[in-house]
Amino acid sequence: MFITFEGPDGSGKSTQITLLSDYLQAQGRRVYRTREPGGTPIGDQIRDVLHDVSNTEMRAVTEILLYSASRAQLVAQVIKPMLAEGRIVLCDRYADSAYAYQGYGRQLDMAMLQSITQFATQTLKPDLTIYLDLPVEDGLMRKRKANDAGEGELNRMDRQTRDFYERVRQGYLQMAQAEAERWTVIDARQSVEQIQREICAAVSKLKPPTADRRPPTADC
Repeated sequence: MFITFEGPDGSGKSTQITLLSDYLQAQGRRVYRTREPGGTPIGDQIRDVLHDVSNTEMRAVTEILLYSASRAQLVAQVIKPMLAEGRIVLCDRYADSAYAYQGYGRQLDMAMLQSITQFATQTLKPDLTIYLDLPVEDGLMRKRKANDAGEGELNRMDRQTRDFYERVRQGYLQMAQAEAERWTVIDARQSVEQIQREICAAVSKLKPPTADRRPPTADC
């Protein structure tokens, strides 16, 4: 079972991934957590390049190719092997980020992005994508507070225009609407506990890929 989390920084992805992982493991499920970009030694090196605030000359095409390189390594080295072992893989961001940030945000050609992304992921798609939605101003405010408190990571992608973030958010919402059977959109302004309940409910509805991999119950 492959579950991805999408949403702006400050939406609570890390918190909710931890809570879901703890819940699933308490049920005896084998869980593997990872993230994008990164998740492998090679991917982490690429992450450093992508997030380095000094790389102001990076072109949008360079950006998507670097993200895709990290993604290709993660899929081949981590995600597919973990799924083959019967583990539940929880990933903080995945291919939909490419469409949201480089497609809608950077306004690169979507057909090109689809070809690159399918090649990088070996066409692997999540069973469930959880999108934690926040109005842009709320997300930016949370990010500023985290940075002021010395928490989180200030990176190159945090230095975009408000219009960029608005396009990203609308892109996510459009993708979720177009593929509603895979996406679950949750209002990230709710309490941590309410968000967790909605995530558990969404996970409980997943159909197991095999008879011996039952979906978890939603009693968290």
